[in-house]
Amino acid sequence: MGESQMAHAGAEATDGISRIPGGKPPRSGPNRAGLLVILILGGLTALAPLSMDMYLPALPEVTGSLASPAATVQLTLTACLAGMALGQLVVGPMSDRWGRRRPLLAGMVMYVLATAICAFAPTVELLVGFRLLQGLSGAAGIVIARAVVRDLYDGVEMARFFSTLMLVSGAAPIIAPLVGGQVLRVTDWRGVFYVLAGIGLVLTFLVWRSLAESLPPARRHTGGLGQTLRTMGGLLADRVFTGYLLTGGLAFAALFAYISASPFVVQAIYGASPQTFSLLFGLNSVGLIAAGQINGKLLIGRVSMDKVLATGLAVIALAALALLLMTAGVFGEVGLVPVAAGLFALMSAQGLVLPTTNAQALMRTPHAAGSASALLGTSSFLIGALASPLVGIAGEGTAVPMALVQVVCAGSAVICFLALCRPWARREPVVDEEAGASA
Repeated sequence: MGESQMAHAGAEATDGISRIPGGKPPRSGPNRAGLLVILILGGLTALAPLSMDMYLPALPEVTGSLASPAATVQLTLTACLAGMALGQLVVGPMSDRWGRRRPLLAGMVMYVLATAICAFAPTVELLVGFRLLQGLSGAAGIVIARAVVRDLYDGVEMARFFSTLMLVSGAAPIIAPLVGGQVLRVTDWRGVFYVLAGIGLVLTFLVWRSLAESLPPARRHTGGLGQTLRTMGGLLADRVFTGYLLTGGLAFAALFAYISASPFVVQAIYGASPQTFSLLFGLNSVGLIAAGQINGKLLIGRVSMDKVLATGLAVIALAALALLLMTAGVFGEVGLVPVAAGLFALMSAQGLVLPTTNAQALMRTPHAAGSASALLGTSSFLIGALASPLVGIAGEGTAVPMALVQVVCAGSAVICFLALCRPWARREPVVDEEAGASA
């Protein structure tokens, strides 16, 4: 896609939700309507961490309650993640054809029902199946939230808005394990799903009541499956788009390796309580939010987005390597504190990588934001789902598989960024900080 098309898309972005004046994200003192839209989009984006992280402290309890090995119980995470990956691939193109609201509302209603059903699963096999359904339906909120952002913003403003969303969506990994740990004090793991169903119900009401359509009929696609496949094929044929897609997906897989393995690593290997695990998980999420806000408020518009991305990837790769050396015993016996520090660095750097890869990829796709958002989300969730079972392959007594998966994913992300995105060969547009527009 040429630069003129991107500029035209930036002009079109003002056709969306009128609650954000001029199609620009509120930078200071947003009015109530604008803030509500940010909260709704952030909440939809947070569905994935809410659905997985609130459930994390309960994993050891599920293992005992359903009499299943840890590797099998971890498949409940994999199923939810795979469902969210595949669901985005379906819902994203649907939203390009029928608009954002109708597919979003249908998906949210199904999410509430599927989540409530999870609470009644009598066996681990049925729980895996219900978690898959939960992920398939919850995908609507994730993919459409990203597409709405692309409808409204372009360029640096889009990257800045993605970083703003991390204030809401990034808070989910902090709150979710804490809430999950407290729920487990008064009930069993099934109560976690009742809480998730309640959160989904509130989000569904807010979407129905307060989120307007952002894709005008004139910009919707009218073709069927054939056009959808051609559109996706054209997106994947764009080397740079695919480079950012793979870079973000592999970085996310390194993060998800931590999410999947950390309950067993922190609690089973290092002897922490569920509450201590929740606190450490929340601290790591604070780091992710802080890095995201530094990215959005200080770096974007002043530093090349590719330089920001390269820095984040370097930190993730170095942190993963340090974790591998520590867990493999190269430095002798290490305690929880050094390992927690490495995990903190790895997770915090995601605040530089994830919003930047999304913005850089979506800047190239104003004509098919739903399909592009679907490909971005599907790749991230699918790669994460493939990485998840590998972290427990050697049992619950070692953290080496987790660290090894993280090293491989981080190294592969760096290779994709350099080989496909080739940042030295492209010039990012100069940004007028006041106008927020390309020069």
